Amino acid sequence: MKKNISLLVIGLMLMIAAPAHAQFFQWGFKGGANISKISFNKDNMGGFFFGPIVEFNVPVLGVGIDGAFLYDQRGVKSHANNFKQSGFDIPVNLKYTLALTDMLGVYVGLGPNFYFNLKGNDGWVHKRKAMIGMNFGAGINLLRHLQIGFNYNIPFDRSGHIDVSAMERYANSSYPYQDIRKNYKIRTWQISLAYLF
Repeated sequence: MKKNISLLVIGLMLMIAAPAHAQFFQWGFKGGANISKISFNKDNMGGFFFGPIVEFNVPVLGVGIDGAFLYDQRGVKSHANNFKQSGFDIPVNLKYTLALTDMLGVYVGLGPNFYFNLKGNDGWVHKRKAMIGMNFGAGINLLRHLQIGFNYNIPFDRSGHIDVSAMERYANSSYPYQDIRKNYKIRTWQISLAYLF
């Protein structure tokens, strides 16, 4: 019993000693720009994202979880094909934050990413309605409320496929019918700015 009370007292003292700005729960808004690259093409395309964000932190340990609900436009649109996607992105990340000063900290994080495509197929480009991927990120905490983040997202499975037979038939009416599919993935780099209350 005395051991439990001692552990409780030590835990309370550590929480009191933690920086005053370290909060268990924060919410805010996040937005930024992304650059997407398709797996079999050299073309890159810029996009954007924005939406609400929430964070749960354990102040003493520096460990936390964040999640967001973002409108996200990503993908590549070339002269021949449209791989552009507009949808809702729901990243959930496990984060570790190292406080350098009361006003400055750095963090790293990773976690799953759930993407729901709003727009359908475009000609011979067939886009998946839902995708699961993985986020890898790092960033800086500034002035107790600002976060500047850098993130890389890669889907576990394909983002969609091209109906090669339909594309060839469009270009050449004598092309024989064959159900040929070419899968593709869209990988995305992101830079973001968030404000947390």
